[in-house]
Amino acid sequence: MNKKVLAIDFGASSGRAIIGTFDGHKISLEEVHRFTNDPVTVNGTVYWDVLRLFHEIKQSIIKANAAGSFDSIGIDTWGVDFGLLDKEGRLLENPVHYRDKRTAGMVEKAFEKLPRERFYELTGIQFMELNTVFQLYSLACERPDLLERADKLLFMPDLFAYMLTGRQVTEYSIATTSQLVDINTKDWCGEIFDKLGIPQRLMGKIELPGAVTRKLTDEVAAECGLDSPKDVISVCGHDTQSAITAVPAQDKDFIFLSSGTWSLFGTELDEPVVNETSLEMNVTNEGGCEGKTGFLKNITGLWLIQESRRHWHRHGKEYSYADLEKLALSEEPFAHFIDPDYEEFGKMGNVPGRIREFCKAHSGGSYPESDGAVVRCIYESLAMKYRQTFEKIKKCTGRDYSKIHVIGGGVKDGLLCQMTADACGVPVIAGPIEATVLGNIAAQLISQGCIEDVAQARKIVAQSEDIKTYYPGDPSAWDTAYEKYLKAIK
Repeated sequence: MNKKVLAIDFGASSGRAIIGTFDGHKISLEEVHRFTNDPVTVNGTVYWDVLRLFHEIKQSIIKANAAGSFDSIGIDTWGVDFGLLDKEGRLLENPVHYRDKRTAGMVEKAFEKLPRERFYELTGIQFMELNTVFQLYSLACERPDLLERADKLLFMPDLFAYMLTGRQVTEYSIATTSQLVDINTKDWCGEIFDKLGIPQRLMGKIELPGAVTRKLTDEVAAECGLDSPKDVISVCGHDTQSAITAVPAQDKDFIFLSSGTWSLFGTELDEPVVNETSLEMNVTNEGGCEGKTGFLKNITGLWLIQESRRHWHRHGKEYSYADLEKLALSEEPFAHFIDPDYEEFGKMGNVPGRIREFCKAHSGGSYPESDGAVVRCIYESLAMKYRQTFEKIKKCTGRDYSKIHVIGGGVKDGLLCQMTADACGVPVIAGPIEATVLGNIAAQLISQGCIEDVAQARKIVAQSEDIKTYYPGDPSAWDTAYEKYLKAIK
């Protein structure tokens, strides 16, 4: 066996095209294309540059074809965002970025129509202002004419697949990020659409990952220099769920931390958990492969480092990530803490300044003065947030976990991996870095009968990738600091 498939993986700031080759035992990866994913602000609205991104997809196919034949294509992206099509299938406007300000205040406004407890009971999804439901509610309130002109809504991976194939499909994992799917029926929740005045006619039939295979249009195939149209397989369209598919865990009960711009901390369950504790901690139940539930918490992750670095670059400080780690290590430990999920930190701009203001307000005027102190504050606060979430997930599930699997780009950040082990008091198993891509590839191989199921895919990933273990150090200092963190974020 020498099966080749093409995974196209979009993150919030970049995209990659990677060929996965499966020889029957291991999966090897070859990157053929990489590109930036830059939002564009026009007249105060932040958009995704969707047409340029589609161009990059076609460039990915062209370069993959030049590297040798491949059998199929899978696309995964970030969650919640979408495009609206008219009756002729034309995109009405560029998809709006989830960090756009149009959803400000919409969560509280929606609760006036549908109480928080009932909302969560119906969907089991974490409340975040950026969720699809609140984006659509803002349109229902402020731009009802746009919804009237729209015929169909497609989430980002489904939108790109439609541009390639001409067929409109709604994949299950990406649909659940919308907070519009009924937790029990796994179909659209009519009560939410009715209460918020969102037209349910926009939504397509939900299909499980791997259930639908489409062909590239003849036009796209010819433009990309292909001899014949390739298959486009509906993998887990949400990048988080693709990443979970590739967690190299051999135990059924495992904890993962998908570390990148966002930190997704949780476990995989056969059935969702919806109770007072999960509501209180605002945890989410997202759909995944084989109908499983990703029971996890969305946490602001390395965005805090990334946006701080961008701010410093704008002011002439050309720090590399290695520079920032060195600066952090030179600072006093446990001096300052923040809540990484504080709303103001999610906005573009002067994140270091907002961190200093948060610390002043919550620590009696004390704040991290140097850039290194800001970075150390971010790292230690993230590690403490992971510990806090770890404890709450154990409480929700009634299970204990002996290790944490860290996957994704954050695996490269050894300092954060070590701090996570120290804070949580269990070993951190770091890898694979390319978990999302590997999950995308695995779903394609499962769909084509090359791999039996997700359990086998995880064994293959474990033997295909280099995995590093970080062991916790002296817990006493971290236990004391954790109490300080809890007081700081009140």
